[in-house]
Amino acid sequence: MKEKMIMNIEKTSALTLIYVLLLSLTTLMDCAAKAQPFDPADFQVQSFPVGNNPKFLVFDGANIWVTNYDDDTVTKLRASDGANLGTFPAGLIPSWITFDGANIWVSNGFCPNGTVTKLRASDGVVLGTFVVGCYPLGIAYDGANIWVAIHDLDAVMKLRASDGMLLGTYQVGDSPQGVLFDGTSIWVATFDDHLVKVDPSDGLVLGRAAIDNLPSALAFDGTKVWVTQEYSTVTAVRAQNGQVQFTVPAGNNPRGIAFDGRNIWVSNNEHKSVTILSARDGRFLRSIPVERGPAGVCFDGTSIWVANSRSNTVSKITPPGF
Repeated sequence: MKEKMIMNIEKTSALTLIYVLLLSLTTLMDCAAKAQPFDPADFQVQSFPVGNNPKFLVFDGANIWVTNYDDDTVTKLRASDGANLGTFPAGLIPSWITFDGANIWVSNGFCPNGTVTKLRASDGVVLGTFVVGCYPLGIAYDGANIWVAIHDLDAVMKLRASDGMLLGTYQVGDSPQGVLFDGTSIWVATFDDHLVKVDPSDGLVLGRAAIDNLPSALAFDGTKVWVTQEYSTVTAVRAQNGQVQFTVPAGNNPRGIAFDGRNIWVSNNEHKSVTILSARDGRFLRSIPVERGPAGVCFDGTSIWVANSRSNTVSKITPPGF
């Protein structure tokens, strides 16, 4: 009886030891996986030539459009393989770009008579050019209208998408940059260190969030608005109430930003890379090398595209498994 009890105790101790060892091993493996979820080498990175000094991009459902700042043109690339489908005139100094479901809209940052150009997405034909004022920058579509930031007016303009008719000009703050529609509200980043929330129906300012260090480009993850800051950070703001959630490091001179359904991608203009952050908490995940001067970023449903302003290329980054 005594020997049987000793054997049971020894068996239990052995099983406990095995369980502790397995638990420790599992914990170590889990920590390692969290620290380095993917090796950057696992990502497929391809580069395609475009025009001179590409700035920003947009996806039209099948193709990528990129503004060529020094050529006064936009280039259309097939998203599936990067094939060049044409380069089309836009306006003087094309910069930011958006898509309205059928047409491409480009802000042309010339001064004093800056314009917005509307091109048919199917063939690049110019459907209209609309004078808006000195130095138009960020541009977004709200489902019916085009919103464009006018740097020297400290305002955003609302244009009817069907014909480009000016519907209103609304003061938002000093030197507005990026513009975003989150499905309900318009957001504008201003160089007086604010993120401004605007009612798209009447241009009424609904609120302002204080954002340091020259906020610029914007992205929306479904609940939070993300904004790049000129030096080395990005800030996430809750869209519902404008409360700042957190500010995190994002590389050197972040320029472009996009959401891929899970993570936030930020271009590092001085580092020849893009930084990937967890959209949930801003945690750094990894950095992917691209070419010189990465600027605008967009997502096509599978891959991330980056405009490399000093390499005259765009990079297509496809995560493992695609």
